[in-house]
Amino acid sequence: MEVLFEDEHILVVNKPAGIATQSKGVAARDLESECKKYRKSKGEAPEIYVVHRLDQPVSGILVFAKTREAAAALTKGMKEDDFSKDYRAIVYKESEPKPGAKLVDFLIKDGKTNTSCVVPKNVPGAKEAILTYEVEEDRDKTASLLVHLKTGRHHQIRVQLANAGMPILGDLKYGTETSINYSKSEKISNVKLCAYHLEFNHPKTGGHMEFSI
Repeated sequence: MEVLFEDEHILVVNKPAGIATQSKGVAARDLESECKKYRKSKGEAPEIYVVHRLDQPVSGILVFAKTREAAAALTKGMKEDDFSKDYRAIVYKESEPKPGAKLVDFLIKDGKTNTSCVVPKNVPGAKEAILTYEVEEDRDKTASLLVHLKTGRHHQIRVQLANAGMPILGDLKYGTETSINYSKSEKISNVKLCAYHLEFNHPKTGGHMEFSI
């Protein structure tokens, strides 16, 4: 676990792909437990609060709270859009990406299968999902996209990009047969999605915090 920043209120880390943010299983490894162990190894109380999450196969920046007060302040900030999250996605081009594009869809989650899908606006329980993206690098079969989340829905980036004809490499859940076969041929084992940039206001001082990897 790579620690990017810490003080007495927050712990900012770089989450590796393949490890869950939080796990219900006793035996399963998860980042919340790793952070508690890290604090304990420093002689601190192993107190950690999950503020936001990344999917298990996704890597990138996460901020944890060290106190209940910090957790409440960060959660409040997320609801008030004080958080800015940017992701890098490597996609398989079944459709050509459009520079400066905005995707607006309505998603619904299936709790039984832990998946989400795009549905018509009038479907009960459907939630609006908005993201924008820029094309960082365009290749023959793939492209690197810089994605900015406007909303935070379940598996949002993975679902919306797949629906737009740009499934993320390594995504066995939302990829197409073609993209999955390509990922296997390139020996890609994790979803090529990384939360590379995070901005938020410090829960105690209110100061601007910004991290990139």
